[in-house]
Order: sequence, then C-alpha cells, then structure tokens
Amino acid sequence: MQHGAAILLTLFAIFVAAQIGAEIAQRLRLPGVVGEIVAGCAIGPSALGWIKPEQILAGTPLDVLAEIGVVLLLFSVGLETRLDDLKKVGKSAFLVGVLGVIVPFVLGSLWAHGNGFEWTKSLFVAAAFVATSAGITARVLQELGVLSRIESRVILGAAVIDDILAMLLLGVVTSLQGGGSINIGSLLFVLAQAVGFVAVIGWVGTSIMRRRAHWLDRPINPLSPLTIALAICLGLAFLSTEFGLAAIIGAFLAGMIASEMHQREELEHQMQPLLALLTPFFFVITGAKIDLGVFASGTALWMLLVVTVIAIVSKLVGGFFGALSLGRRSALIVGVGMIPRGEVGVVIASLGLAAGVFTDQIYAVIVAMSLLTSIITPPILAILLKRQRDDEPAPAGSRPGD
Repeated sequence: MQHGAAILLTLFAIFVAAQIGAEIAQRLRLPGVVGEIVAGCAIGPSALGWIKPEQILAGTPLDVLAEIGVVLLLFSVGLETRLDDLKKVGKSAFLVGVLGVIVPFVLGSLWAHGNGFEWTKSLFVAAAFVATSAGITARVLQELGVLSRIESRVILGAAVIDDILAMLLLGVVTSLQGGGSINIGSLLFVLAQAVGFVAVIGWVGTSIMRRRAHWLDRPINPLSPLTIALAICLGLAFLSTEFGLAAIIGAFLAGMIASEMHQREELEHQMQPLLALLTPFFFVITGAKIDLGVFASGTALWMLLVVTVIAIVSKLVGGFFGALSLGRRSALIVGVGMIPRGEVGVVIASLGLAAGVFTDQIYAVIVAMSLLTSIITPPILAILLKRQRDDEPAPAGSRPGD
C-alpha cells in the first residue's frame, strides 16, 4: 500500500474509533473524551496495533495533526472566557480557583519529588494535578438543570480562573525544564516573563479587540472573522513557544481575545466542525501512547490509586475551604465540582511525555487519573445536588406535591 493511502486508512480508523468511543461513553453518561481516549488505548500499539509506535512519534503527520487539534481545542476554551465574566464571579469563586491550584500543586510536587523526580520535573508533574475541566462540570450541571444555583456559578467561575492560573503555571514549569535545580533568580525571571506575556497579550489584546473588532467586517468574505481569528490563534501559539511557553497558552489567549468580537457566537458556531474533525485525533493518539502493559504491575496500580486520591482530596479541600462562606454543604458541592481533570490533565500529560519529563509509567498514570476523576465526579455531584434540593424548605404558600 502506498504511503499516502496508508496514512488515509489510519486517519479513517482513528476517526471512526473516536466516534464509536465517544458515542458509547455518552450513552453511559460519561464525557465523550473518555470514550475517545479509551478508543485510542484499544487501537494503539499496546492492544490491537492499528496504530504503529513509529506513527505517533514527535514530528510525524499524526503527531502534527494531534497538535493542531489541541491548539484549536484550547482556542475554543479561551473563546468561552471573557475578562468581564471573570470580574463578576466574586470572592468565593476567586478563593476556590486559587486554593484549587495551590493545594493540588503543592501535594502533587511533594508526591513526585518523593518518588525520585528532581524538583523541576516534580513541578511539571504537579501541574497535571491542577486544572479543572470546566467543560465536564458544566455539562453535568446543565443536565441537572442547576446552572442558576449559586454553587454552580461559583464552580464555573472558579474553573475559569483555575484554568487561567493553570496555563500560567504550565508556562512557568515548562520554561524551567532543562535545568537540574531551581535557581530563585531564574524562577522569578521565568515567572515575570510568563506573567508579562499573559498580561500583555491577554489584557492589551482584548482591549484592542473591543475597540477595533469592526475592522473584521470589512473583508467581503463572510468567513473572514473566523479566518482572522484562526490566524491570531496560530500566530500567538507560535509566539508563546518563542517565550518558552506551551503553544496551547498562546492559543488560549487568542481565544480570549477573539471572545471580545461581536461575532463571538458566530465564531463558536463556525468552530464546531473544525473541533469535531481535529480534536478527536488528539485524544485518540493520547490514548494510543499509553502502554497498557504498565498496569500489569501492582506498583503501577498502587501509584494510580495514590495519585487519584491526591487529585481528589486536594481539589476537594481547596474547593471546600474556598467556598466555606456559602455553608458546609454548598462548600462540599463546590469542592466535588472542582475534581474532574478531564482534557486539561490529559493535555499536560501529553506535553510532559513529549518533553521527556514523564516516563511511560507516569504518563499512563496521569492520563488514567484524569479519566477516573472525570468518571466518578458526575454521579457524586448529582447525588449531592439532589439531596440539597430535596432538603431545602418549600417556598412559602406552596403545598406538598407542587
């Protein structure tokens, strides 16, 4: 079979497997991304072998396609994040977001260092514990019909803040790789560089877009707002790598800038076909890179258990204490809502593997942890919200059964 035809056959197998996996997962009331990653495990080198090990090495066509997919994914996440919305979430959401980053990062880095990682690499491992999947939690809250509740608003607001802090943190720890030890002066410089890049691009870019978005209507082509936004996405993705940051950080900032366009809803609609085509490749290939043989050992299974417990407890603690002003039960709901790592943890794990920071075992464990936290959260959150709703007093003047 000719090389081009072989690639097309592989693309066909990956795409179909992704759709089947996502469909099965959603019928089981799980996030579609879970099914896509599991599909990757099934057709990958360590199972059916439909994807060969040499096909998913860095720089190969499949790897490049996956990179484009994740860049567009983070662009779409940024497209749903506006600076004005962040200002409205209040003190509770801010505290939940900040504590939801600090606690998992500290516990994750201590665990990684205790398992033999140098501090610089430990910080990268810890970054995979940090970000909450706003998409997974939002879908659960939407399905339960509780998006108007104060707990839901705090969870979603905190998840956005959480993601921004995670992107910033990822930029810092990525820049620190390559040195065996941490120099305080170097750390402060890297932090200032990352903060400066995010602040200048995010703040100045959104301000300019608010005032000049009407320029995007001048070209005759009706798709010009989309094509210009994608150009900004690719340009900032490249620029962020020049600053030693991950490409996805630039893509996320590009999405935030594009969210200020008055064509925002149209952009979100136009992005859906691109996301439907390209992001499944990232998640399937992520699953294909997992060596399932790793979990044949009791050591790896024990490590997965410990990592998952740390991931759950750290987010639960950070969310609970951050939202304690809402009351203990509401704080518990917020803490549980912050648990799922989902696609964000998977993205960071993939970056760690590509950078040579993660071993195959750590990579497999981190991805599995991201899946487990995404699977166990929805039913627990549904139970807590149902109990709270059942225990709330009926409105004055209502009758039982109303």
